[in-house]
Order: sequence, then C-alpha cells, then structure tokens
Amino acid sequence: MKKLMLGNAAVAQGAYEAGVRVVASYPGTPSTEITENIVKYDEVYAEWSPNEKVAAEVAIGASIGGARAMSCMKHVGLNVMADPVFTASYTGVNGGLVFCVADDPGMHSSQNEQDSRHYAAASKTPMLEPSDSEECKEFTRRAFELSEKFDTPFFIRLSTRVSHSQSMVEIGERTDLELKPYEKNVPKYVMMPAMAVKRHVIVEERTKKLIEFAENSDLNKTELNGSKIGVITSGISYMYAKEALGDKVNFLKLGMVNPLPEQLIRDFANRVEQLFVIEELDPIIENHCKALGINVIGKDSFTMLGEYTPAMIKTAVLGEDTPESVSLDEEIPSRPPVLCPGCPHRGTFYVLKKLGLTVSGDIGCYTLGAAAPLASVDTTICMGASVSAALGMAKARGSEFNKKLVSVIGDSTFIHSGITGLIDIVYNKGANTVIILDNSITGMTGHQDNPTTGRTIRGEATKQVDLEALCRSVGIEHVTVADPFDLKGFEAVVREETCRDEPSVIIAQRPCALLKYVKYSGHCAVTDKCKKCKMCMKLGCPAISETAEGGIKIDVTQCNGCGLCINVCPFGAIVKED
Repeated sequence: MKKLMLGNAAVAQGAYEAGVRVVASYPGTPSTEITENIVKYDEVYAEWSPNEKVAAEVAIGASIGGARAMSCMKHVGLNVMADPVFTASYTGVNGGLVFCVADDPGMHSSQNEQDSRHYAAASKTPMLEPSDSEECKEFTRRAFELSEKFDTPFFIRLSTRVSHSQSMVEIGERTDLELKPYEKNVPKYVMMPAMAVKRHVIVEERTKKLIEFAENSDLNKTELNGSKIGVITSGISYMYAKEALGDKVNFLKLGMVNPLPEQLIRDFANRVEQLFVIEELDPIIENHCKALGINVIGKDSFTMLGEYTPAMIKTAVLGEDTPESVSLDEEIPSRPPVLCPGCPHRGTFYVLKKLGLTVSGDIGCYTLGAAAPLASVDTTICMGASVSAALGMAKARGSEFNKKLVSVIGDSTFIHSGITGLIDIVYNKGANTVIILDNSITGMTGHQDNPTTGRTIRGEATKQVDLEALCRSVGIEHVTVADPFDLKGFEAVVREETCRDEPSVIIAQRPCALLKYVKYSGHCAVTDKCKKCKMCMKLGCPAISETAEGGIKIDVTQCNGCGLCINVCPFGAIVKED
C-alpha cells in the first residue's frame, strides 16, 4: 500500500517498521512531527523530554538496554545533545540507535543556519541524508540495521523542505524484534579515560569499514546520461538539481554523507569533463573532493546562504536563465510574523516597553516581542540564555543597571535550560529579575505538552512541575504570580521586583489564546469616544489598525475578544460586543 506522507511522518513510519521501541525528543521545527507521528503507534514508548540532551541520553540508555531507540531534534537542538552523542560514538550500541536531525536552510524558524554534517564528521558518526519521503522511510529503516551491523549510532539528516514536503511512501509491516540481551560490559560502556582510549581505536577501525561500505552501498547511486557534465549532490539539493537539469547531466547522488566514499567519487569524476558539487549550506562534499585532488565547481558558483532553487542551479550549471518567480500587477502586502490576537505575552511586553527596561530575551513565540511596536526584546541568543546573559550584563555594568534589566523566558524553555541560569544568579549573588512567561504549553512548535502542563506526550495525567515552588527551592525568596493582562497590577509588580537588591522571579501566568479550553467571548469594537490617541496601536495586535482618516478600527474576523485593548484605552473608547 502506498500513502502520501510528510517526510517527518515517513521517518516515523520507517522507525516503526524497523521495530523501534523507545523514542525521546524535544520539539523543534522542522523536526517536531517525527515524534508526534510516533505517538500514533501504541507499540512504541514516546516522550517529550525536558531538553535534547536528556532525550539523547534516554535513547542511548534504551539502546544499551537492548531496544532499538531514536531521538529527534532540530539542528540547534543537536548543539544541546552533542555531549552524549560524541560519547555514544565511542560506546557504540546494543539495540540500533538513530538520531534524526532537521536542518533549517533559510532560517524559516531558527536563529541560525547550521550544517549538521559537521557534527557527523566531528563525532565520527555515520549519517544518511534522504531526498524525499520514500527515502525518509527507507533510510530510517536501514539506519537501524546498519547501526547494529557496525555497532554505532546513525544520523538521519533532514532539512525543512524534506521534512515538510509530501510524496508517496510504500507502507510496510512492522518487524517485531526481541530485546537484545543486556550484559554488563565496563570496557564498552564506562567511558573513563582508560576505556575511552581503547574505544577510540575501535572507532577509527569502524570508520574504515564504513568508508568501504560507502563505496559499494546502494545508498549512493550513479545516474549516467551520457553527458560531459557531472553533478555530485545529496538530500533536497538532488531534487532541485533533477528538476533543473533533468537528463542533461550525470548524477552521483550521495545517500550516505558521512563518511564519504573516495573511489566512487574518483570513478565518477573520470567520466566527465566538468564536475559540479551542489549542496546547501557548507562545502562538505566539495572540500572532500578537493582533498582527493579532484577539480570541482562548488561554492564559487553557488551560495553558502539559504536555500537553493532549480532556477539558480540551471543558471549555474547550464547558463540558462529562468525566472525565479512570477510578478503580479497588484502589490502584495508583507505579512511579518506577529504575536497572535489574545497572546498573553503582549501585555508583558507592553509593560516592559512602557517602563523602558532592557529585556534579555529567549527562544519562543515571545521572541516576537522584539518587533515593532512592542520593540521590547534586546537580545536573543539560545535556549536559556535570557537568564544567564542577563547576569553577565548586570555583573558587567553594575547594580544600578540591574534595576533596569529583566529576563523573559517561556515555561517550557525555563525547564529546558533556564533553571541552571537561575541557580547561577542565586549562587553568584546576582540581583536579577526573571519573568517566566507561563502560557501553559510549548507554543512556538505547535502546542506540545511539557513538564509544567501536567500531561505527557500522549495526553496522560502526570506530575506537574510547580514553577513557584521550584524557584523558591533554588533560593529565590521573592516569587510573584501575576496576570499580564492586568496591566496596572503587572506594572506594579515589575516596578517592585526590579528595585530589589536580591534576585526575584515573576511568573506571568495566562494561557495561550489558541488552547482549546481558552474561550474568550465576543469581540472588541471602537466607539465614538475614540480620541485617536493611538495608545491601542502600541499593543501591536493584528486585529487593530488605523483607518485612512486617522481613526482606529478593529477587525472582527481577527479579534478574539481578549479585552487587552480595553485595558489600554485611557478614554474607555473600546468596548466588548457579543
């Protein structure tokens, strides 16, 4: 049976067919749907872990315990889980172990462009890179088999376009495997220096065997079309190149991108007069070819920035210009990302902007607090950095600056990597104010539960982390829970806490407006009391706009009746209508 599937769903299908038993991940676009689809299979234990490092360790433990296991993350999540991944390369596996990482060329939902192939090379972990959904399924299934064959974890590298594109997939049956026997093996699994030195020898020998495998594996395919032009490529770049070049060139499609073959590439190069390497982001394959003494055309004709297009490839290889897009007579308005109508973070940022505070920001929906007109967020670095970076800023600039500084971090992000930063503030005698934006869900990646929601990935009730008690337990004596839509009350709390000479936490608690149980009623409307002061426009609510005459209007199709604008208007000119 064939089925149209997202690349991410196909990875889940491949893992299921391979007999995976344990999957642990942290949500991160564009990888989230892999684990969300795994949940559909009752035979598989799945969890949202507090962060990617924990997720990797759970999967590694399951593998050592004899089960086939998997952990999924986006590229920056791989940074978080790098520590156990590098060591797992030394220990090897018992049950097959697969790490699925989704890169984001073009930064559709990320703070950087990062090429995860570097991690595969640095950790000496083999990596497969599928080009479509069928390969997503098949490569994942194969990765588990190869993991056990070569006693190593395997990477599956995806990208946004592969993860979120659909193509036909041949659905197979699940292979139910018995748990592999577990035996205590200190030299293999206890990575103290004396053991690790010996395991490193095994890793290098394994790499030689993997290179030999890559030379003859059907994962790497040669397509000869009688052309004098050759193209070496992989992943989504292969799909773009096929669309652009068709049968006008010869192709070497690399499904295994670490380690890379040597003789296979030499033989292919000898068949052509001109050889291109087409790969998004960094010149990994190109540099490998040049190290082999092969003359290739790569980043001197292609960019290291963002995503490729068929038109770009056609121009670079064949010299044929193709329009990138079709222009329209009408001007299309831009649609920058914006906090949703009713977003609880809007009240927080409105107050912080009003008070003129410096805001150390974090990763999540609330990063949009940097956009006009709220324009509150000063920095965004990585998960948890809002807390740690603010301490550094305060230590650098002194205690008075600290009273003009706050950190903002979401509830899920705080659990992910904000707790240690808060401990750092207490331990090193900081006086920072941290605002935890508790919207009762992991919002940015599509409403996944987390340890603060009291629900597991399957919606089962579980222990709920008490943020207030947690903060007090690490030494924060001043913890206040406040509603960010109570603008006067929230402002008073912020003023009070930022004036302290000791650390404090404000839990800005109001659920995400998109949660099913959040039921605002009616919509807001502007009356003739409006003085055109435009205070409501400072909220940046997409439902509120200015008329051609300079007045204010509220779009009833976007307004959900949250009422925040009513609290802002100084003249009582906005009312709630049914």
